[in-house]
Amino acid sequence: MDVQDLLGKVAQHLSVSRAFGTAYEKDGSLVIPVAIVAGGGGAGEGTSHPPTSDWSVEKESDRGDNASGVETSTGSGGGFGGLVMPVGIYVVKDERVRWIPALNANLVIVVLFMTIRMLARTRRRSSHHRS
Repeated sequence: MDVQDLLGKVAQHLSVSRAFGTAYEKDGSLVIPVAIVAGGGGAGEGTSHPPTSDWSVEKESDRGDNASGVETSTGSGGGFGGLVMPVGIYVVKDERVRWIPALNANLVIVVLFMTIRMLARTRRRSSHHRS
């Protein structure tokens, strides 16, 4: 797969259609789901030479191109990850738009726990500095 194909697939997965779901009608209202879409990726390439000891190191000019018969290793790789998390819906009825947030209880609990922990650490550090 070349870079253009990879970038095309990334663009597909991070498109607006992922953030705004397919609208549908329910009870005379138009419902539009909304989500947070985030993603990231990376790629790399490298070359490694066989290990040599100080006593066997020769100048390349002394041995010529690949005179030792030892090949160098090359490699490349890449990866991509993404997150799609629902945040709510827009409801359109009688020319009025209303936002209804999606409440994720697990996320609220985790954020609350992290906030309490951060405040406790800050308080503990500030009490150590006063002593």
